[in-house]
Amino acid sequence: MLDPEGSVEHQPSSSFPKVLLIALAMLLAIAALLLLAFSATQQKEPDFYTFKVVNIRGKLVSLEKYRGSVSLVVNVASECGYTDSHYKALQQLQRDLGPYHFNVLAFPCNQFGQQEPDTNKEIESFARKTYGASFPMFSKIAVSGAGAIPAFKYLIDSTGEEPTWNFWKYLVDPNGKVVKAWDSTVSVEEIRPSVTELVRKIILKKKDEL
Repeated sequence: MLDPEGSVEHQPSSSFPKVLLIALAMLLAIAALLLLAFSATQQKEPDFYTFKVVNIRGKLVSLEKYRGSVSLVVNVASECGYTDSHYKALQQLQRDLGPYHFNVLAFPCNQFGQQEPDTNKEIESFARKTYGASFPMFSKIAVSGAGAIPAFKYLIDSTGEEPTWNFWKYLVDPNGKVVKAWDSTVSVEEIRPSVTELVRKIILKKKDEL
């Protein structure tokens, strides 16, 4: 097209904005991929408190509520030779240390000698009425073998110690990492110093934060 003076009028090219948009879209796509890759590397490593379990009343609950506290995880049974001594000592431990960021977490299990045959309701009633158990209790589960719940599989994988009888005990720190495991033959009184030391560290840390 000629302008009034006879020169050729140059039309603005429409290809440049398209190239710019394509380049911008590519940059955004690359940024999104990098963000996804970064998020994948930053995913939280599983620990005991990342799992969900079913409580003794049949409600699905998250163990996250115990993060920041020390936990002693125990597979309990109502008709075992260790029942009386362990329940009494566990309740005493809960009574003494419970106010200071500590909990016994009791998981009934019928895998060993079929010594936990009753329903969840009956198990809870027995523990509460006979021993005054005030610690959290959970639904009856499998704690070893292929049927073990994920939370117990984590305990086993972390320690290399798989329950072979009732009243195995796993000590979990405030960050959900397993510190140590003890079998049925080790009394609660014997492990009390280890539990108390972890609780003491929490108390001192909280004092420093004040």
